Amino acid sequence: MQQVADRAGVSIATVSFVVNGTKYVTPATTAKVTAAMRELKFRGNVVARALASRRTRIVALLFPTTGNRFGPTTSDFFMSAAERASERGHHLVLWPVDPAGEDLDDLVSGGLVDGVVLMEVRMDDPRVVKLSELGVPFTLIGRTRDSSALPFVDIDFETTIEDGLDHLQGLGHRRFGLVLEDLEGTPMAGYAPHLRVEDTFRRSVADRGGVGTIVYAGPGSEGGREAAAQLLEADPEVTAVLVMKDDSSAGLLVGLYAAGRRVPDDVSVLSIASSAAAGDQHHPRLSVMVAPGRELGIRAADALIDQLDGTSVELPHFLLPCELRTAESTAPAPVR
Repeated sequence: MQQVADRAGVSIATVSFVVNGTKYVTPATTAKVTAAMRELKFRGNVVARALASRRTRIVALLFPTTGNRFGPTTSDFFMSAAERASERGHHLVLWPVDPAGEDLDDLVSGGLVDGVVLMEVRMDDPRVVKLSELGVPFTLIGRTRDSSALPFVDIDFETTIEDGLDHLQGLGHRRFGLVLEDLEGTPMAGYAPHLRVEDTFRRSVADRGGVGTIVYAGPGSEGGREAAAQLLEADPEVTAVLVMKDDSSAGLLVGLYAAGRRVPDDVSVLSIASSAAAGDQHHPRLSVMVAPGRELGIRAADALIDQLDGTSVELPHFLLPCELRTAESTAPAPVR
């Protein structure tokens, strides 16, 4: 470090700040230090630093090993959380975990990571219980049944559904459908976002004096086609559909067309907790309640690193609703 300091013309403390990311150093000075390190062929040693500080500066983003649960919103979580962690001097790794949390002991007891961000949270999630028992710092992207004593960031699904129904009701719709992923009998049964969306949909539609029907889609495009058939069988007069399943949205549109329903002339379709880019891949382009994926990832990384640095004053509880992006798939209800 002294050799690097001499080469860069700075103090040894400044070299330490740059290498460890413990204090702000101007970009110009940082560039001089890193250039000196390259010239001298010195590299920071993560293992040595971990031994000296008892911190690896590695955090893990945990996701379930069951099923294909990687959509545009998930990718936004990953990338923004990783970028934010890097800005704050940490490395973020993706770590698959068993939905029951049986493998968390090995991850935590091995000392590889300083803390974890847990995503795809269920209402009664054994992984949350296990993390609490192990005493490892963690933050949730999601909420359990009672998260009042837990650090979390999450989509405000309740407000999102209300806003989506406001949009559709404002267009004159009174008969609504909701398409959710079929998780019954899988390790992801009890997935908190689905239960919150379902409960809010039922209550809100009833409060509005409307008619609401919920169907559950299997995987992929075929699941969307089958969901369209089930929905029209349950309520042939449905005029607006909310769908929270990106991989089945195309199949849903095909299923509606196959049944003689034009979108949006006969049936409006609104995608929930997705992205504008995903909506634009369909014909017609889907109106979308756009998920705040990037902001959630940033807030989750900050919440965890603040715990690790001892700078958090209170438990983070951040709820961010999706924002409506209208496109071609929603229109005034047909006159009957």
